[in-house]
Amino acid sequence: MSNLRKNGIGIGRGIAALLGIALLGSVGCDRGSRPAQVGGMAPDFTIHDGGKTVSLSQYRGQTVVLNYWASWCPPCLEEFPSLMQLQQQVPGVVVMAISFDTDADAYHQYLAENHLSNMVIALDLSQKSNLAYGTTRPPETYVIDAKGRVRRKFIGAQDWTSPEIENYLRNL
Repeated sequence: MSNLRKNGIGIGRGIAALLGIALLGSVGCDRGSRPAQVGGMAPDFTIHDGGKTVSLSQYRGQTVVLNYWASWCPPCLEEFPSLMQLQQQVPGVVVMAISFDTDADAYHQYLAENHLSNMVIALDLSQKSNLAYGTTRPPETYVIDAKGRVRRKFIGAQDWTSPEIENYLRNL
């Protein structure tokens, strides 16, 4: 009788463990093929960077390419030239490059050395804006339409001058 009880408890625990793994696998790990932000309203934010204040809401009515980057991220730095070209080639689009560097000196040094221009650039030392989007590993970029909805999310560096991306942005 004691062997049956041991086996019954062992089998019961095994079944419970398998059910737990199955439940975790079907719910906890499935993020789906579409990021949660896509289709929803873009979280607004306000960043105070030195003497300037930048808010996402101040660009409502325009298409925004919201790029999260850091000076220590090589892929982020590789895509900057194409982001600057995008800003020049598609004037109806606002490119916002928000750094979540933790070292303000490294951020400012990078800006000085690379002459980034014609984009909205800010440092969010609080990291509240990127965390509102769930972004912790740059580069990640969100395309936000004129009504404030997130239309696309790009993970990793992109060529922002590709005809497909430019056409997509022009047609928003």
